[in-house]
Formats: sequence, structure tokens, C-alpha cells
Amino acid sequence: MTVDTTSPAAAPGLNQDDAPLGPGMKLTNWASNYIDERTSISGLVKELGRKIFPDHWSFMLGEVALYSFIVILLSGSFLTFFFQPSGAVVTYDGSYAPLKGIQMSAAMSSTLNISFDIRGGLLLRQVHHWAALLFVASIGLHMLRIYFTGAFRKPRELNWIIGFTLFVLALAEGFTGYSLPDDLISVNGLRIIDGMVKGIPVVGTWISYLLFGSEFPGTAIIGRLYSLHILLLPAILVAALGIHLVLLVVNKHTQFAGPGRTEGNVVGVPIMPVFAAKAGGFFFIIFGVIMLTASFVTINPIWVYGPYDPSPISAGTQPDWYIGFADGALRLIPHGWEFMLGPYTVSMNILIPILVLVVFLVLVAAYPFFEAWVTGDQREHHMADRPRNAPTRTAIGAAGVTFYAVLWAAASSDLIATHFRLTIEAVITVLQVLIFVGPIVAYFVTKRICVGLQKKDREIALHGYESGRIVRLPGGEYVEVHQQLSDYERWKLVSFDDYAPIMLRPDKQGRITAGARLRARMSAWFFEDRIAPVTRTELEVSSHH
Repeated sequence: MTVDTTSPAAAPGLNQDDAPLGPGMKLTNWASNYIDERTSISGLVKELGRKIFPDHWSFMLGEVALYSFIVILLSGSFLTFFFQPSGAVVTYDGSYAPLKGIQMSAAMSSTLNISFDIRGGLLLRQVHHWAALLFVASIGLHMLRIYFTGAFRKPRELNWIIGFTLFVLALAEGFTGYSLPDDLISVNGLRIIDGMVKGIPVVGTWISYLLFGSEFPGTAIIGRLYSLHILLLPAILVAALGIHLVLLVVNKHTQFAGPGRTEGNVVGVPIMPVFAAKAGGFFFIIFGVIMLTASFVTINPIWVYGPYDPSPISAGTQPDWYIGFADGALRLIPHGWEFMLGPYTVSMNILIPILVLVVFLVLVAAYPFFEAWVTGDQREHHMADRPRNAPTRTAIGAAGVTFYAVLWAAASSDLIATHFRLTIEAVITVLQVLIFVGPIVAYFVTKRICVGLQKKDREIALHGYESGRIVRLPGGEYVEVHQQLSDYERWKLVSFDDYAPIMLRPDKQGRITAGARLRARMSAWFFEDRIAPVTRTELEVSSHH
């Protein structure tokens, strides 16, 4: 079938491209030429437009983080026009009748005015809060995807560090923004931070006065948090995000195994026009979901909590979920872990949680370098692993997630006790046991599951699926007929690298150092119980059966 592409409106014998341009297209062409003649940017745009991105649902987690951050910037810009970052005491005289005549900070008064007196203010406040929660959650899930698929390996170690920095900055942004309304809940969260800072021997009290400007809570902390929240932290975050995206383009995007996919290519769609169109549509989906959630689900109703007053605070107070692991670490430490060191009180019940959290975060940031050292693998990797094909790495990740989950659950220990009619002592004791036993159990169970799945994949690759069809052979024997896989399905099961532990060898001086012995032992542990991928010879032998 042929299609006539000649427009009826065009003159006979004229090409469609010769038709006169409208004023809008003329302006666009003129602006494009003007910019290109002075910047030579067309080459960069052309090269970027040809950049290929693979297609997989898990890759959208990073996009969710990016798009929710854009929503945060848009909604936050609106809120800055009306928020007053001051701790000065004022008398509330807004529309919310139950709090009229109550003394509170100017920050809380302006937040109430945004909620009840500014058109669309409450909606934008909730959009900002829900987008922030989604931002932190999507970054966390994106990092888990990167970890479990091994996408942090060379040459992406630096991008892992930048992504980890983005996660920490997101936590800081969330906490500073959460504290700005100066209501009962947010200031009690600051009180926890103040207590942790003051628990540091010798310098803790001085640091607290430096942060708050006086004895807690003071009137200076709101303005300082506001400067961090809208200036310093966003500037660092935007810079880190830009570097992260540049490295994503430079290093290529990882992809999962499949026919035609190798370490040297990327199979997918170009940025222009396919990926850009899909990304634009996905952004509006994310924006719409956040708007709908903010419209129908109330979050952080500060008018219910009221201004800060230490007397009515309830035991069921929790911070936003992403700070829960820090609060949970404080709750799990037994009481009485304090002693006097000269004139100073050393509060181990505060120092130990701080140390544990810092060590945990450092281990997360340093893991790519640890795995590279243990495996001795210095090759570039552009193919994503299936988590089952790296059982030790996956087991370590499961142990870390379990450790985090127990800390997170401990932040709601009082609510768990009241909802399930348990004693708070029993809940804390169980969680104290789980913080040690849980990660160990998760490690061994996850590793056994991964090894079992690898064995199952190997069996399926060699013999196919169990079809459920029973056939009687001429000799009277009954067998089940297996359904063979297609080449595409089999490729995903057999396309992964087989690694071996590092051999213990002497150095140039003929010595075997303690570090070399440790590395060999760690390598043997990392690669124990590994299942080798199916070889071509095995496939050929199985095909004749």
C-alpha cells in the first residue's frame, strides 16, 4: 500500500517542506540558530538525543526520585513567599478559631496562615510534604536496586558515593523542613537532637548552644534551619544530582542480560524522541499521584498538635518515617549506661547509638570498594546481575535491610505495645534480641534461597519446564515430558559470570602478609557455595537427551 504525502493545500509541484512557515516556527528556528551560532550546542544536543536507555521497570525508581524532587522545588518555592522563619513569640489571630489568642512562634503562625488563609496553601503544604516522603523513599529503593543488581561496580563506584550523599542530603532536607513549623511534634524532634548533642562529653553543651543560640529551644534555630533548608542543602543537592546524571550518561546505563546485550553495547530506546516522551508522561503521572494524595490524605496537621509545650507531649510521638531508624536506636539501648569520668557524665546510651548509626552509614557507602577488594575484580561491568546470581552480596543486603527494619520498628515500640496490648518492656526486649539475631538469620536464609534458585535455574536451562504431561514409553515406563525453553528465555538463565576465590600467593619479596591471608579468607567466604553457570557443552549434551 502506498500513501500520498502531498498536502491538498500545497501548490502542485511544491514539496511539503517548501511550504511557508508559521510565525511560531520562524521564531523557534531563529532562536535555535541564534543560540547554536554562539554556543555550538547543537552537537551536544544531537549526541545526547542519541543516548540509548534500556527499558526495565526497576530503572523507573530513579526517575520517581527526580520527578518528586522537581515537585518539591515547585511547591517549596510557593511556600517560601508566605512562611516567616522566625522564633519570635506572637499571638495568633488567624482563621483557625481553636488557636485564636494563643501565643506561638511567628513560624507556626505563618504556617497556620498558609494552611487556612492562603488560597491553595494547605494543598501545596501537603504536596510538599508528600513529595518529600516519596523523594526519600524512591532514593532508598533506587539504591537497593543498584546494590542488589551490582550496578555499583566499576566504573560506577563514584556514582554510588554521590547517590549515597544524595540520600543523606534528602534525610537532612526532610528533617530541617519537618522542624520549621515549630509545632509540638517538630520541636520535640529537635529536643531529641539536642539531647543527643548534649550527650557528647566535654563539647556537647557548647555545640548545643552554637546550634540553638541559647538554651533550648531558643529563637534562632528556626532561621538557621530555614537557611539550611532552602539555600545550602538544596544547592549541594542540585549540584550532586547534576554530577550524578552526568556520570550516568558518561558511564552508560546498566542493563539486564538478554540476547544481543553485551558489556559493550546498550539495547534500548534513544532519549529523543521516545525516552523523552515517555519520561514526560511519567512525570505528570507522578505529579498527579502526589496531587491526589495531598488532596485526600491529611499529613502533619500542626493545628491539632498546637505550639510547642513540653508538658502535653505524648509517648506515641514519632518523627517522619525516614528518621525512625535513629529514634529506634536510642530506644533499644538499656537504661543506666552512664558513668562519671571526672566532672563529666559519659552517656553511653547516647554515644553508642550515634556510633552504630555512623558505622552503618559508612559501611553502606564503602561497600563497593569492599567487594572490589574481596573479589579482586577490576573489570568494567555494564550488565546488571540477577540478585540470585550473587548470593553472598544479596545475603549481606538482606541482613542490612533487616537491621534497618528492626531499628525502624523500634521507633514505634510504644504504638506496637498499645495496638497489640503488650507491655512496652516485652516489645523492647524482643527488638533488642532481633537487632542481633535478625540480620544473622536473614543472611543465611537469603543465601540458601539464592543458591536454591540458582540450582533451579540450572535445572530448567538444561531440561526445561515440567509440563505436567505424562507419556508412556514403549517399554511401559511413564515419564513426564519437559517443555524446552526458547533461546531468549535460556539466555537470561545462563548469561552470568563465574567467579573463583582469590588464590593466596606470595608478593614480590616472597612473603605472604597477614593482609593477603585475610583477603584470601574473605574471598573464599564470599564465593563459597557458588553455582557455576551452564556451559555450552552441557547444553549440547542435554539437547540430545
